[in-house]
Formats: sequence, C-alpha cells, structure tokens
Amino acid sequence: MSFSLALVGRPNVGKSTLFNRLVGRRLALVDDQPGVTRDLREGEAKLGDLRFTVIDTAGLEEATDESLQGRMRKLTERAVDMADVCLFMVDGRAGVLPADEVFAEILRKRAKHVILAVNKAEGQAGESGFLEAYGLGIGEPLRLSAEHGEGMPDLYEALKPLAEVFDLRSAEEQPEVDVELTEEEQELGEGEDIGGASRDFTLDKPLQIAVVGRPNAGKSTLINKLLGEDRLLTGPEAGITRDSISVTMTWNGTPVRVFDTAGMRKKAKVQEKLEKLSVADGLRAVKFAEVVVVLLDVSIPFEQQDLRIADLAEREGRAVVIAVNKWDEEKDKSNKAKELREEFARLLPQLRGAQLVTVSAMTGKNLDKLQEAILNAHAIWNRRVSTSRLNSWLGAMTQAHPPPAPGGRRIKLRYMTQVKARPPQFVVMCSHPDELNDSYKRYLINGLREDFDMPGTPIRLFFRSQADKNPYKNKTKSTPSRLRKHLGKDRADAPKVKKQRPPKR
Repeated sequence: MSFSLALVGRPNVGKSTLFNRLVGRRLALVDDQPGVTRDLREGEAKLGDLRFTVIDTAGLEEATDESLQGRMRKLTERAVDMADVCLFMVDGRAGVLPADEVFAEILRKRAKHVILAVNKAEGQAGESGFLEAYGLGIGEPLRLSAEHGEGMPDLYEALKPLAEVFDLRSAEEQPEVDVELTEEEQELGEGEDIGGASRDFTLDKPLQIAVVGRPNAGKSTLINKLLGEDRLLTGPEAGITRDSISVTMTWNGTPVRVFDTAGMRKKAKVQEKLEKLSVADGLRAVKFAEVVVVLLDVSIPFEQQDLRIADLAEREGRAVVIAVNKWDEEKDKSNKAKELREEFARLLPQLRGAQLVTVSAMTGKNLDKLQEAILNAHAIWNRRVSTSRLNSWLGAMTQAHPPPAPGGRRIKLRYMTQVKARPPQFVVMCSHPDELNDSYKRYLINGLREDFDMPGTPIRLFFRSQADKNPYKNKTKSTPSRLRKHLGKDRADAPKVKKQRPPKR
C-alpha cells in the first residue's frame, strides 16, 4: 500500500458507500439513517492501477465532550492525523452547511493533504451544492456519485500525483533487505573489497532504527535522551505514544532515523480502536527499520509480549538488539544481569548470541554501548561468506555429524552458497530435501552463527534438490531396442504377461 486515504465528513454524506465501492465489497454498513458508522474501518482499495489503504470514519459531529458523539469525533480526528490524504465529502443535495465550514477549517489545519468531493452530485439536484463547495476554500471540488460510480476517473486523477510522491517517499525510507549477491560476491565473500560491514550512512540514507516494546517501557524517554531535548511526550501513564513517529538526527557522528512506536500489548487486551491503529502503525515501523531495538522494563523483563515482539522482528528478517531499561532502579545489578542473559538464551533461542545491553533512558547510562551494539548488529546483518569457505565448512560439519538416513537412504549435502544478505540467506543443494528434519537444520544454523561470527542475526537456510534438473527423470523407454525387435520380443515398456506353466502329468 503506497498511501492511506481517510474519508471524512458529516454523517450520511456517503462515506461508507464510497468505501464499499473502492474496496469492491460491502464491508461497511450503509443506511439512510445518519450515524450508522461509529468505528474506524480499514480496507485495501483499488482505483485503476492505484493500490492504497482507505479508512472509513464516523461522521463528524460538533461535540467535544465524552459523549458517544464526542468520542467518535476524537476517533475521526485521530484518523485525520494518521492518514496521508483526507477526502472531505459534502452532500451535494443538502448543500454546504455551517458544520461543513467548521470541519473544513479543522482539516485545513490538521490534514497533510485534503481533497474536496461533493457526493450525491448526479443530475440537477446536486448542482447548487457543487457550486457552494467552492466557498470552503479547499480547492476545486470533485463531483462524485458513490452510489452510481460517477466521478471515479476524476478521483483517480486527483490521487495519481499524490501516489507518485508517496511511492517515492516510501522507496527512500524502505531499507535494502534481501539483497541478492552476484556470482562474484558469492565467490569472494568479504575478501577483496567485497562488502560485509555496515554501509556508509548519510543524512539522505541514514541507519533506520525502530524502538519497540510494551507500554511504559521508556521508548519515548530513550529517544528524547538521544535528541537532547523533550521532543516526544512522556509521562508515567502507559500508552501516551500513539503515532509511529520518525526522528532523523546524528548520533555520535552516525546519521540515524529512529522510529518511536506505540507500546504493544497482548492482542486480547487491545480493545480500543485507537490502540489498534497505533499497534498496526508500530508493526509497519518494524518493516521500515534495519535494526530493531526491543526495549524491556528491568522490573518485568521477558514477558510473553516481549518475546512475541522480538520474534516478530526476527521473522521480518531485521537485526535485533535487546535493551533493558530503567537499570538505574535495579539494586542487585550483577546477579540481575546474569539472570537476564540466562533467560534470554533460554526464551529466545532463535536470536542466540544477540547483544543484550542494560541502559537507563532517564540518566543516559550505557547509551554509547547501545549504539555500539546497534552498529555491530547491522554489520553482522550484512555479512557475506564466500562459497569456498562455506563448502569447506559444510564438509567438516557433515563429517562430524552426518545427515540422517530415513528409510536407509543417506541424504547427501552436495554444496552450499550464500544467495542473499540482509539477512544472510544460504542454499544447500542436497538429495531428498523434504526428508531432512528440523533438528539437523538447527544444527547447521547454530554452526553458521558460531563459525562465521553471526550471533543474533536472523539466518535463512534453504535446502533444494537437483533432481528436477535431470532431463531423464520420470521417463521410460518409448520404443523397443533394435535387438528386441530383431528377436521379435515385446516392447520394453509393454506390460509383462505372466507365462502359464503346462499342467503336470
């Protein structure tokens, strides 16, 4: 999805009808009664060759208290703040009302991009409302009919240039992952000027770091300490941060872009729509990061949700650093550090060897060690190993512990090469790859970590068979040989008929 589009406006102006048309299904309830939509609903929209996320919102009401209408308005304002583009819809038959003018002023101040659309504008009934919309001062309005699909080409033309801008922005922020290695890089590995260390970080392409964790772990406080100013709102209450906010800065000479994310709780505890949006935004930030810092609270480390967050970063293929915050409050530091490392090795074996750093976001203690751990994790994440070294290593590993022999057939591991970096991905050509068990795969992955100094980074190991390249596989003789034909015997591929013995006398 290149960008997000929020549909906003008064109740009963046709937002849900347009939402259903854009997603191609009747996902949102539609009725003539106003106020049917109360929550935010997201969908994958398709308009021509554009693909984007569309958000259906509750109708804007002139209520700011804690009533139902007031809470619905807060939710809609939240969607306006998060969306890349807002489509402000007015009713062409009812015309521009005073409430529309109030909401237009709000959108002019809060929204990043606003497109004005006059819905129900088909025929002469919507002509006056369409002309009145010019007075809102948000630009030239679009004439739509969500019910009948009129005006969709005009909406496409309005969104197309914005989509190109967002695609360009997304390409700039998207980290280089799953980098395919050339044949020269596979052969040479890290030698002879071939990479394997961190790339050169610039202000245009900084090192991208996502700070994730449970609520109230100190993520915003940590980023404020790095910035040297209180840029992000902090406090003792859990769940203050709701946006995934990116901050670009220079950290001890290294240009970095740090994503501050909302705290992630267990899915069963996430009930509010605001929190669901915030968690989804945090998950997107992980995909934009190169290194993920999982921030733990020293008083309750390695909770179930912490393990899920770390496992998510590993499955996304990102370099991971574990940081234990509020270390200044810990009394028995030496025993606690030993206990943390033991729990980490036991609970997160898939991140075996990843660096664990104790920090204090409040006092700034050990932030230099955290930076060193992040740069080291990024360098390991980018590691390349030559094919010759890998095959020598594979021979030694199979000699020490031969592969299993299911059904008496020994699985042969023929050769190995690295095909991608960020994270490192290896392919082993072998016989019967589907019969190789998981324990032997873990044995090889752990060996790669130890022998090639790749602790903590996600390692992808795939096994492939060369049998598919055999041109004679599953083929039988289709014609008899000349000798069999001369002797008058049957074709080689003909079914054999069992000869009957003569009866005994």
